[in-house]
Order: sequence, then structure tokens, then C-alpha cells
Amino acid sequence: MKNNKFYLLLMCFTFLSADVYEGYLLYTPGGGGGSNTTRYEDWNGNLVHSWSHSSGPASMPYLLAGEDGGTENALLYYPSRSSNPTMDTGGVGGKVEIYTWYGEILYTYNISSEYYQHHHDIAVLPNGNFIVIAWERLYADEWQALGRTSVNNNLNQMWALAFFEIEPTLDGRTESIENFDAVVWEWHITDHLVQDIGPQYDATYGVISDHPELMDVNCGNVGGNGGPGGQANGDWMHINAIDYNADLDQLVFSSRHQSEIYIIDHSTTTEEAASHSGGNSGMGGDFIYRWGGPGNYGRGDNSDDILHDQHSVNWIPEGYPGAGNLILFNNYHSGNTAAVLEIETPVRDDGSYELLGLNPYGPDSWTWIYDESISSNMQGGAFRLPNGNTLITEAEHARIIEVTESGERVYEDELPGNQSMIPRASKYSPDFFDSSYTLGDLNDDGSIDILDVVTCVNIILGAINPLPAADMNQDDVVNVLDVILLINIILGVD
Repeated sequence: MKNNKFYLLLMCFTFLSADVYEGYLLYTPGGGGGSNTTRYEDWNGNLVHSWSHSSGPASMPYLLAGEDGGTENALLYYPSRSSNPTMDTGGVGGKVEIYTWYGEILYTYNISSEYYQHHHDIAVLPNGNFIVIAWERLYADEWQALGRTSVNNNLNQMWALAFFEIEPTLDGRTESIENFDAVVWEWHITDHLVQDIGPQYDATYGVISDHPELMDVNCGNVGGNGGPGGQANGDWMHINAIDYNADLDQLVFSSRHQSEIYIIDHSTTTEEAASHSGGNSGMGGDFIYRWGGPGNYGRGDNSDDILHDQHSVNWIPEGYPGAGNLILFNNYHSGNTAAVLEIETPVRDDGSYELLGLNPYGPDSWTWIYDESISSNMQGGAFRLPNGNTLITEAEHARIIEVTESGERVYEDELPGNQSMIPRASKYSPDFFDSSYTLGDLNDDGSIDILDVVTCVNIILGAINPLPAADMNQDDVVNVLDVILLINIILGVD
């Protein structure tokens, strides 16, 4: 009778979870100091693998499969907090650690110096390099020379934006920003500024609306310590997410304080990235697309703004519904209510973006929206999944939900209590590690137990895609015979 109850319960769960994307969830609860653990869970919330860390997360971790596609040479990239950051406000980081699947640290890169401080996100490239977001300190006189008219007098500084691409050496070493040998590409916002104050200043002089490819050096306010919008210590743009598109060789990133997203060309050399020419775009390191706040470049006003304190911008991968579009978490979409927005950019076949006359960059609105009772004052995430669902993280509430295209919630989980947060969570496909598995260990947790039996039954019922580890008798079919063999292993029956 107990077995019958178990089977009925299993059938009920299978029905309820039929629309959940059965991938593996990766996230790191935390966001403060102290030790933390990165969790790799199956679609039922069971822990499959974990990594322990000595410091809290700055954002989300990333997995990179080994050349053989298996876990043996897989790497975990973990952006985390340094103990004494030189710039300390929301999303502060300071270092990036790279771990093996088994938890050994292969590389540490520190960016916490007098002039640079890593924060928030990183972008992991297919070749194993990674790009970090960094604050770059400029003092008041330097900003004034660029044409900035207001710098907080109490601070005598503002922190600009820089990106550094790091080529790691996976031999256990620790390096830092003072050692530029590891930096193979870099980009600085200070090379791409415009101002309309006068020709005597270092930044390009011109009409702001004529230069959407440049950032108005006087755009936005900068508060003092604990100032409005959390702009402590002179944080100007507060970039909180970065993503890489390998097909276009472009980077997209998100500015919370300017409520705008930007795309730049990554195909440039460092020299070209500091200029206005070169690369696939022919525009060097200038913006080739921007969206969300057209008033920032003189082609609209507050009524035209769509984004407000957004996070987590990323491209929807090829093969997924909405492929090529951008998706993001818009923190203050309507009052204190957040929304996930998908937008279809006006990208041309050559990777450039259509811009007509003196109009702002399109589109005028989003392609898809989810705004049903979600919110977060900090961070937050949104990622499209292969089956068309969208994975959403409400960072402040440590809540992860999954919704279908029609807006139906098919998964929801929240960490207990109010002592933690989840910056962002992502899901990896069941075959992400597709060439390395242990027969019978269906959830890859290092043991064969009842959870593997449950997974095998779900495969037979059609609720889960077949996994090679489930074919116990290697007859190219997963059926009840494989369940029996699994149970015999658990029971110790030869």
C-alpha cells in the first residue's frame, strides 16, 4: 500500500511540474560578508553539488564545461567580495575566483586598489577569459577637465566605469589589477564622453542629441555617502550586469543610476576600444546601441523613459524562444512593482543597429512582459529557458520563480527567513555536461539512491527528457528494467 501511495504522489508531482524546465539551478545565497555556498540543484530543489567560499557573492556564479563536455574539467567562476574594498556601495565585489568541480581554487584575480574596484557581475567568454566590471576613480579636477560641472565637494571624487578582460592562468596563482599582464583587453567610459559646455574641455564638445554613441559627462546626479539612490562615494553609473554575445562579438551592460542599457563592440583592440573607429562596427568603443532612457542623450524626456533601476540584461541564446532579443529585470517598472521585459532590438544582419534621424533607438515598447507581483529593491534576475519559460530572481526576497510564456507560475521557491538574498539564479540544461556521467547517478550528486529512481520513473512517464545515465542495461531504451536495476543497486542485490 505504501508503494502505491508513493506512486500516486509521484504521478501527482509529475503532473504539477510538467511545465517546469528540468534543468539545473545555479545560485549563491548571500550578498554580505562571511562564508557562502554556491548551490547546484535539480529541478525539484535537490542539492546535486556545491562549492564553499570564504567570502560572499557580488553577483551570480557561472559554469564553464571542460573541453570534453564533462564535469572533470568544468570550472566555476565566482565574483565575490574583498575584505577591504576601496569603494563600498551596493553590489561591491573585489575579486573573481575560479574553482574546479571539486572545489579547488585554480585562480584568483583581485581588483580592489586605489583606482579600481570590481563590483557586481562578470562575463565569462567561451575561451575561458572573463570580463569584469570595475569602478574607476577620478578626482574632482579630472572630472572638471572633462567638462563635468558638478562633483560632490564632500567627496572630491566620482567613480567612472571600466571593463577589463582577464586571461586566467589556472595554476593556483593569485593576481591583481596592479599586474596588467593578465589584462588582454580593456574599455573605459572616459574615452567615450560628450559635453556641451565648451570646446576647452577634454571630452568631445558638441550637441548631445547629435552624439547618441557617447555618454553625456553631465548626465545624472551623484550623491554623497548614503545619498539618494544609494549613490554613495560618488558612484556615477552603477553598472550592475554584463553579458557577452559570441555570435556578434558584442557586450551589453546595464546602468542602474542612468536607467539605461548599452551595447559596445568587443571585436576591437584595446587601442580601438579607446577610440571612435575600428572593430566590426567601425565605431571603436563607442556605444552602438542604447535603450531605456532617451533623455540621457537628448532624444526624449522623463515621459519617454521605460527603464528604472533595471538589472540582469542578457541576450536570449540561439535556439530559445525569442532568440537574439534582450531580457532584463526592471526593478521599478510601475511604482515599487518590478517587471521582466523582453525587447527586440533593431539589429541588422551586419550587427549594427538601426537609428532613424533624430529619433531615439527603438523599440518603442517591449515584446513580452511579466509583472505579476514581483519586486526587489536590489539586484534581481531574468533568464529565458530553452522551453520558453523564464527564470526570475527576486533578489531582496531570496525568491526564485519560473513562469511560462503565458505568465503561469510553474515553480516558486524562497529561502526561509530574512537573513539572506539571492543576487541572481540561472539554469543549465540537463546535457550541459553531456559526455561525462556515472551510470545510475541521474542527478550527478555522487551517489545512487531513491532520487535517481524518481528521476528514472519521470523519464519513463515522459516528464523528463531521457538521460544517458538512466539507461542501466545499455539497450538504448529507458524503461522499467532500468528502474529494477537501479533499485537492486540501492538494495545491494547483485
